[in-house]
Amino acid sequence: MKNFFYLGLALWCASVAAQNVGETAVAPQQIKAGAEIYAIHCATCHGNRMKNPEWAIDLATIPKNDRQRFIQSVTSGKNNMPPWGDVLKPDEIVALWAYFLAGEK
Repeated sequence: MKNFFYLGLALWCASVAAQNVGETAVAPQQIKAGAEIYAIHCATCHGNRMKNPEWAIDLATIPKNDRQRFIQSVTSGKNNMPPWGDVLKPDEIVALWAYFLAGEK
């Protein structure tokens, strides 16, 4: 039983480490998917290509090292932004994060 606990702990630590490394390395297909999701759901408020929002926060001011804050804000909403957790699937929100990290090319 003790061995299963340590195995589980080791696997959990490995997954956390992989997530931390993966925060800066995103797959091109995730960026593309994020760009499409952004165009459909986010550009109206946050501006085309994440620039010049008319009435929403400028995404250039959001720290690119706080994945959890970004995901929480998109999922649950923040200030005047409505929650998107009931509209977007978790993998779509992660794709938005990838697009946000990569920036508009």
